Amino acid sequence: MTNDESIPIASRWTAVVASVALFALIAACSKGDGTKTAFDAGMARPDTYPIMLNKDMPFRYPPALYAEKVQGNVTLRLYVDKDGLVVDDSTRVIESSKIPTLDSAAIKGSRELKFEPAKLRGTPMPVSILFPVYFRHPDAPPPPGDSILKKTAAAVADSTAKATPKPAVDSSAAKKSPSKTIKHKRN
Repeated sequence: MTNDESIPIASRWTAVVASVALFALIAACSKGDGTKTAFDAGMARPDTYPIMLNKDMPFRYPPALYAEKVQGNVTLRLYVDKDGLVVDDSTRVIESSKIPTLDSAAIKGSRELKFEPAKLRGTPMPVSILFPVYFRHPDAPPPPGDSILKKTAAAVADSTAKATPKPAVDSSAAKKSPSKTIKHKRN
């Protein structure tokens, strides 16, 4: 397997993290607590937010940076039109990774994003959103202060724990028959 073949696998993991972060940003917008949101304040707030339709993330880790295990975060402002397409000319880097090649890779990948459009009273509408892109190498240590992977893993574990039904326990049956430990012999 060549280095180029392994890059899409790593970028898929990065993309998963990016999509979870997008979901978190969109969920934060629905709180209505008056704090700064991922949506432009000048636009009407949609009833439903854009939903990303891409199965595979289009962001490609630059091969030279991947080989060197260089990592970084890029936050983009995307303008998603009423058809769910990103308007290329409107995409801007809001927070740079400080690595121009990673910033360029994020912008280039954003051109291929597709969304179900935001809607206001059932009518599709354009919106401006913040979209984080995390470039992470699977064999590199996390960057200083990076907690995105820990937060994502904790959120998944927490949601799984909440969604898993707990079996009902009959306390009277437990009191009547003490538990027995069965030891198995190995041959």
